[in-house]
Amino acid sequence: KMADIQTERAYQKQPTIFQNKKRVLLGETGKEKLPRYYKNIGLGFKTPKEAIEGTYIDKKCPFTGNVSFEG
Repeated sequence: KMADIQTERAYQKQPTIFQNKKRVLLGETGKEKLPRYYKNIGLGFKTPKEAIEGTYIDKKCPFTGNVSFEG
């Protein structure tokens, strides 16, 4: 059957963040901010504000993804 419509919405999430943890104290305090994983990679690089506060998910980003560039 080719007329199968996609009903499930898949959205990108950061694989380092557990999705369904109990939301603590975040009930109706404005719009809910998704927990965001970022790291300070050192080596003189400053972690950009966009990487910390942004919503775009890039698994190959050295600040928010799981790549390292040692060696």
